[in-house]
Amino acid sequence: MISIGANIFVALLGLAGGLAVGSGLVALLIVLDLIPRLAQVAHAYRMSAWFESAVICGSLYWTFADFMDWKLAVPSGFSLSGAGLIDGMFVGMLAAALTEVMNVLPILAKRMNLSAYMVTLVMAMVLGKTLGSLFDWLVFQW
Repeated sequence: MISIGANIFVALLGLAGGLAVGSGLVALLIVLDLIPRLAQVAHAYRMSAWFESAVICGSLYWTFADFMDWKLAVPSGFSLSGAGLIDGMFVGMLAAALTEVMNVLPILAKRMNLSAYMVTLVMAMVLGKTLGSLFDWLVFQW
């Protein structure tokens, strides 16, 4: 039987870990200015408050869903594909905003003398990520 002291220790450890991860996420969003950049990439400047609200509401919803062990009853795999598509679009746009903030691709292309092949470089990265994800989901998840 686990003692009360051990339960308190585990609760404090979980709280500390959650605060550390939450602080890191907030620091990432604020320091790199990701939400305004996401709005810029999406050409939706007036909607940046909606993007911020969506991030906060999504975080709260999925935190409660995890803590309360909510289950999502889905009739077929097609509706999961739609949710995955929307999730993938968000992650892709967030990655595009992050890349734009960091100016990673222009620096990489300039240092490796690949400026003329920028479109090919981006397409290779997109296709590599897509094929790698599909391989992981279709091969390793079964």
